[in-house]
Amino acid sequence: EDETWEEDEEVEEEEDEGLEEEEVGEQDNTHETGLIEGIYNAIEVNDSVFEELHLPERVAQDISSVWEAFIRTCGSRDAAAEALFAAFFDASPSWQSLFKLPRAVMTMRFMTGLQAVVNNVPDPTSLKAVVETLGFQHLDNEITTPRVLIFTESITELLSVELGEAMTSFAREGWRTLLNYVGGAMIFIRVKYTERLRILASSWATANSKRQGGAVDDGESNGSSGGSREKTKAPKDEPETKAAKKIVFGKKKNKDAQEADSPDSAEKESSGLRTAAVPQTFSEMFTFNAAVMGFGERAWMNEVLNSFDAIVSYVSSAGRLQEECDVISLRIAKHGGTRTIILSEFKAVMLASLRSLVPKDWTSQHEIAWSWLWENVERMIKLNMGKPQNQERALSRFLDALDDDAKAQMHSEIYAKLFAMCPASEDYFKQSTTRLHFITDAIVGMTLETFRDPEKMVQGISAVGLRHVGYGIPTEICGPFVTSYCQAVCSYTEDETAREGFRWSLGLVSRILVRVIIEGSTIVMKAISQNSAKQIRKAVACAPRGKRSGWMLNVQAGKQSISPLMWAVETSALEAAKAMIIDLLTIRADRDCYYFGMDLLFERHPDIVKRLVQIAPSLLPLVFDGLIWRSRTTENGMRRVNYYIKHLVVDCQGNFSKATEWTILSGDPKIVCHPLIAMTMDIIWSRIAFRTFLHNKVWLLFEVIVFVVGVSAFEAEFNTGNERIIIASCRLFTYVFSMCPRIYMHVALALRNCRNRETISIALLPVPRYLKKWQELVGLMLTIALVLMLMFEPILACIGDKTEFEGSGLFTQACPGGVDVRTAYAVFTLIATFLFFSLTVDLAVFSTRVSAFVLICFRVVHEALMYVLAMAFIVLTFSCAIASLRIEYPAFDTIPEIARSLMSISLMMYDTSRFDIVREELLLTITVVLYVLLTVVFLVNLLIAQLNCAYSIVFQDMVGFARLSRGRIVVEAMPTIPRHRWEAFVASLKLDQPCQFGVGDMGMPGAIQVFEPAAQNIVTVDMIRRFGGTTSPLAQWPEEEDRHAENDRFSHMERLLEKAIRRMAPKGKKGKGGSGASSQIGSSSFELNETTEDSMSEAHSD
Repeated sequence: EDETWEEDEEVEEEEDEGLEEEEVGEQDNTHETGLIEGIYNAIEVNDSVFEELHLPERVAQDISSVWEAFIRTCGSRDAAAEALFAAFFDASPSWQSLFKLPRAVMTMRFMTGLQAVVNNVPDPTSLKAVVETLGFQHLDNEITTPRVLIFTESITELLSVELGEAMTSFAREGWRTLLNYVGGAMIFIRVKYTERLRILASSWATANSKRQGGAVDDGESNGSSGGSREKTKAPKDEPETKAAKKIVFGKKKNKDAQEADSPDSAEKESSGLRTAAVPQTFSEMFTFNAAVMGFGERAWMNEVLNSFDAIVSYVSSAGRLQEECDVISLRIAKHGGTRTIILSEFKAVMLASLRSLVPKDWTSQHEIAWSWLWENVERMIKLNMGKPQNQERALSRFLDALDDDAKAQMHSEIYAKLFAMCPASEDYFKQSTTRLHFITDAIVGMTLETFRDPEKMVQGISAVGLRHVGYGIPTEICGPFVTSYCQAVCSYTEDETAREGFRWSLGLVSRILVRVIIEGSTIVMKAISQNSAKQIRKAVACAPRGKRSGWMLNVQAGKQSISPLMWAVETSALEAAKAMIIDLLTIRADRDCYYFGMDLLFERHPDIVKRLVQIAPSLLPLVFDGLIWRSRTTENGMRRVNYYIKHLVVDCQGNFSKATEWTILSGDPKIVCHPLIAMTMDIIWSRIAFRTFLHNKVWLLFEVIVFVVGVSAFEAEFNTGNERIIIASCRLFTYVFSMCPRIYMHVALALRNCRNRETISIALLPVPRYLKKWQELVGLMLTIALVLMLMFEPILACIGDKTEFEGSGLFTQACPGGVDVRTAYAVFTLIATFLFFSLTVDLAVFSTRVSAFVLICFRVVHEALMYVLAMAFIVLTFSCAIASLRIEYPAFDTIPEIARSLMSISLMMYDTSRFDIVREELLLTITVVLYVLLTVVFLVNLLIAQLNCAYSIVFQDMVGFARLSRGRIVVEAMPTIPRHRWEAFVASLKLDQPCQFGVGDMGMPGAIQVFEPAAQNIVTVDMIRRFGGTTSPLAQWPEEEDRHAENDRFSHMERLLEKAIRRMAPKGKKGKGGSGASSQIGSSSFELNETTEDSMSEAHSD
């Protein structure tokens, strides 16, 4: 008779039928006197039954109004939560040991639960579901009738004292009845379902080979004596198991019909079933039994099986279980109608599988418990079976029929109804009208997409809910929000199926959204919304030491998660993000373990450096500072320093870390000079990258030497036979081993970029993206110059000339044809020589000082170009002006001749004897003098001033730019390093071995230890926070001395003054006296706070 919830309710209804009739008959008296009698009342705690609580309308309204007034009186929800928690926590010392979580966490959970109860008072069905969930959550707590009465008395007493006359008799009786109802329900659920849920949990763990009493999640704990503790996870299906499930449930399709009928397919199927022949988990056993019992074609069973772990996990949460069953019903609807789906078949396979996996412990109680679970799940699924297909079609037709004008009008009606029902929602919908209409379209589209792809939509809604946690959206507005949508949208269609489908799907979306918001609303996320470093420190102080980092890096809601740290960065809550980074990278220690959040930070966010470079570069030095530890003590004038460079050198796959590459590509000359980055780059450069870079540059140097010997080392016209052979050999080497590889490389890169549409614009012309690097551009120009040299090669011009001439012979270039092309060849040779030598500029990276000098030269060359442009403009201007004077002298006859003469004068190369003609012409003399003043005096001094200013600006970051240049070379060289060399280099760093903090004190791995002069970086405080006492990872860290007390001095004094005022003021009495006393204290406190603030500000200014 206890097998199902329905049977229990029927028995209870029969037993209490007389009481219900009396309650109905006495409702009129209730309205008159305010006293509530019947099954649930304000005096007794009824723990023998659990039914719906029906309160009179006035009582329900008074409960809600008292609750809202209490929150307003306290000033905020947090203050109200603290007052409520303190009221019942201090009411009885005997139950204080029951609260094992931190006070801040308990306060938040208590407020959330009580708010949900108050919100659902007008709806008895929803109220029962909420209370039932709370009851299952408190199964481990010893809740008794006397404790419930004490709890009820403490809460109602607090409300009476704070609100005074606002706490009417109706409200008082209503609150007592409501709290007694909640307490009685918790006792009822604990007595009736504790053993049943324990059987479900233990047998399910055994069926899935889960380890009892799970391990502690202590992933941030590292150390020689500690080791890391990992959270136990439910085993996942192996690939073989997944393949077997697909075969059994008919999801693996053959390539064609012939293959399906062939003997090979049967052999493959039997092979797949043999894969599951030795099942170890429930999923494997269910797959096997389904095939044996003839249910292999039931594809819908796979949908239920995929969610069965969630069903068992959430059996104690009625709302969560209903949500999971609704999603299952949507997924099952994709596999046919109700006639082809018989849910009892799943129960048969399930029980058979569990009996096989739990043979030793299986009893009749197990049979009852699992049957009870499935029958409730089956009842929830059947409520919606057969409806989704019709609702999806009707809703799709309705939404497709709406035009733009109808949609715009509907959007306006939605928000008009919402703001009328819930005026407080206007404070959260502050975007523009177009943005609000976009949100409405997205929400309406979600209702249809929920039917089409429920699994994808659940994940999407969970992600949206987690973002709303960061926005600080209260769940109280979700009810009016859904109501306004349903009223407005349903008024545009007469199709009842479409209306029902929209209401149902939007209700499912809102339930998922509310659940995710509640699950994700941690005290850390609330502190982030305030962007308060103080609140962040207060929030994480409540965390167990083994989970402290996890609180700041992960908030999980179903299969979706959000990182509080990254949310703070993305929402520009930089004060909160700064506090979290400091806390994560602070080393704490007890006798057993060192706790350091470095590994968890980079495991959760491998791209943390990239994200900070893009969003909040000001936080990047903070991260790097946290990865350096310096000893407070010195040894022989040297200080021990640990650089934790593991995640800057190697990633989780063992490859070169992208973190260093992102730091270099940021182009910030200051961040690359950070000691951590400098140490990392120096180690990589000196131990592995230098050799690869040198190998490439040695070949380039050899090419330059051969090229110079071939074009510049010997005379151009007459050479001996041996010299001609050397010249021809060098040029042949240049054309074959320098020009040809370059042609192949540039053609391949250009084709690849064009195929992938990777182009950039240079002078408004699209060019391949690889030419963005100046070395590649210079290399392309050099290739073109070498090709042109080959075309005008004098040796090739003379190779067929058999006539006799001076200098004739093998490989000569003195023939008439060679003489004709010599000038063009010389021009291209000149260009190629400059380009060859420009490619050797990278050799400056061997020395930081030389590299810095070269970079300064490149930085100031822009100023020289400006001087050249100004000089050319003035020369052209004066050349045209002097040409108009018509002076009959060769040096000042034409514009080109005049320009040459003026340039010679500016460069002090003009023959002084030729100034006679200048002296004879007065206008020419004046013009030349003016030209000399402009160019030699003004422009030259201006150039000097510009170079001086540019140098002074660049000089500050000279070393940084040099390190950036070397870093880019290192990043480019890393892909060419062989795998075995890279692995040997990583192994030589010994990053997996603990690094000492002192003699005999073994710390965490992942660091390189060096010794630096003691005076280089003075450390006066130990950078490791060490604590005594318990070493349990579940314990909080002892309260630390607040290093930020200076900033909080004024607020601390304000709190002391408020406490003093409350002590001096007369204590409030029940009823009338409470309200007046409270308001008097509040006003006095406010006035005194204003006076204190003025006086304190004057004192600080003095």
